Amino acid sequence: MPEQRNPSEIAREALKRLAERHLAPTPANYQACYNEIANLPNVMPFPEPPLRQLAAGLCPRGEVQIAQLSRLDAAISGRSWQGVQDALQAYIAAAAPSQGATQLPHEVSTALLQLFEAVFPAFGRDDLHFCAAVDELLAALRVTPCEFSRLEVVLRNLAGLAPYAVAEQAEIREALLKLLHLIIENIGELSLDDAWFKGQIDGLLAAVEPPLTLRHLDEMERRLRDVMDKQSRARARSVEAQEEMRKMLSAFIERLSTMNESSSAFQGKIEASARQIEMVSRLEDLAPLLKDVVSATQTMAEETASSREQLRALQDRVLATEAELVQLHRELDSASSLARHDPLTDTLNRKGLDEALEREISAVRRRNTPLSLCLLDIDNFKRLNDRLGHEAGDNALIHLANVARACMRPTDTLARYGGEEFIILMPDTTLEQGVEAMVRLQRELTKAFFLSGRDKVLITFSAGVAQLVNEERGSDAIRRADQAMYLAKRAGKNRVFGA
Repeated sequence: MPEQRNPSEIAREALKRLAERHLAPTPANYQACYNEIANLPNVMPFPEPPLRQLAAGLCPRGEVQIAQLSRLDAAISGRSWQGVQDALQAYIAAAAPSQGATQLPHEVSTALLQLFEAVFPAFGRDDLHFCAAVDELLAALRVTPCEFSRLEVVLRNLAGLAPYAVAEQAEIREALLKLLHLIIENIGELSLDDAWFKGQIDGLLAAVEPPLTLRHLDEMERRLRDVMDKQSRARARSVEAQEEMRKMLSAFIERLSTMNESSSAFQGKIEASARQIEMVSRLEDLAPLLKDVVSATQTMAEETASSREQLRALQDRVLATEAELVQLHRELDSASSLARHDPLTDTLNRKGLDEALEREISAVRRRNTPLSLCLLDIDNFKRLNDRLGHEAGDNALIHLANVARACMRPTDTLARYGGEEFIILMPDTTLEQGVEAMVRLQRELTKAFFLSGRDKVLITFSAGVAQLVNEERGSDAIRRADQAMYLAKRAGKNRVFGA
């Protein structure tokens, strides 16, 4: 039997893992780490926001329903499906006597229908029994008026099937992740000679590390497309270079053969002339023979010089082709790391920021949720560079990026905007919440000193925060944040202003 670990030990290790992975200490993240260490299935996340919205839409009548709403709130906080079900049933039962019938209020059945229609597609359609129970529940909620007695039977049936469906989805997700890891690792094993390609494979493996989010999957898709594109271009150029090398080698061999034939012919002519000279008895007969020898020698010298030039040209072409291939791989390596990431801080660069901002704005328009962005600029950065040197300045930028990543949520995005400026995208965040988040980051920087040799250096920044407004472009929001940051600088630095 596997060794049973103490829950308190698992809890401590889960907290350590949260810190090691720089994850926000949310209940969902903690539960994922705890389940991973304890080898337990990581069930689907509890839909707390929709349930909160449902509870907020209920209008209690009387003290009994008010008490059941408090019970419902406690069940949501405790993430208890059974508690939510019991509280809703009791709330409905409390309304039955005053209405004279066991019917669910229309606004409640509508809210429940919207909730379940949004939640259940995440379970898929593989489990036929679970799908049938879901369809029966949705059909019961669509009936007006909705009879509570029928709904109670359907809910109890669904409650019995739900845990198995959740566990199955968690197992499917885990199996898919393992399969994806295996595929990526095998691709990497086939291309170990290409350093740029291996770097992309390492990036892909990092992208599929849990917790897995849509953002991670989107990043993984972009990286994989980069790998495929660069691999295709490198292969095509290598094939071209091989063909060029083959043609040059053929020309080289042909030229050697021609030189050999010319040398043989010249040798034969010299030998024939030597024999004729031996037979000459008069001086006047020697002149034509010497003229032929001189002419043959000149021809041979010209052909040798021409062959030497052609061979030298072939050699230059070989060297140029080889240099081109080396440069191609260098460019691919550079493109791999610089396509969307800043090589110094490992944050997104301007291109990566543009793509991330476009993606977040699309999500805002689709879900009608807030999006705030912050533009921060390190205070007195030029003075730091002049006093400690450019290497210390680079390390200060890396330090700021690392501290910012540790304070950010998994859904936030960090990008280097240029020089000592950074931008942080914060989805589902209002302007006030964005300002508070940047003030927290400033406090963390006062705790985490930057070390330059033996010197402790306090890094501060001025920031401007802007919340995207209706139909506003991302560049306009950045411009407003930049103006607010400038005002923060003018007000004394180490401040955060809202736009």
